Amino acid sequence: MEKIPMTPKGYSALESELKHLKSVERPAIISAISEARDHGDLSENAEYHSAREKQSFVEGRITELEGVLSRADIIDPAKLSGPIKFGAKVTLADEDTDEEKTWQIVGEHEANIENGLLNIRSPIARALIGKEEGDSVEVRTPGGERSYEVLKIDYS
Repeated sequence: MEKIPMTPKGYSALESELKHLKSVERPAIISAISEARDHGDLSENAEYHSAREKQSFVEGRITELEGVLSRADIIDPAKLSGPIKFGAKVTLADEDTDEEKTWQIVGEHEANIENGLLNIRSPIARALIGKEEGDSVEVRTPGGERSYEVLKIDYS
C-alpha cells in the first residue's frame, strides 16, 4: 500500500471530518431513515430514498477517509529546511505580471488551491521541488507556459 504524504494540519482536518461523519451525520441519517419508515409505503417515500442516498454517500466518505488516514505519512514541515520540498510555503513572483502568490505544497487529500494549498502532484508543485530562493521556474500549465521566480521558502 502506497503511503499518502500529508501535513499534521491536513491529517487533523481529515480526522475531524471523519469524527463528525461518524458521531453526527451517521446517527442523524439513521434517525431520518427510521422516521421515514414510519410514514408507511417506502416505494413512493421521497424522504426515505433521500436519506438512503445520503447514507450511501456518508458511508462511502467514511470508508475513503479511514483508508486515507490509515496510509497517511505525516510530514511535519517545521522539521524541514533547504530547497523546496513537501510542506514548504513558497512565495513566487510571476515573471510576466510581477504578481506574487504564496502556496504551501501539501498532499492531494488536503489540497485546496483557493486556500493556498497546492497538490504535490500538480504541475507547479512538481516544477518547484528542489528549487531554491532566487531560482527561476518554468511551468507548463493547461493555460500555457508560465515563468515564476522563487522569492521565499518557509517551513514554519
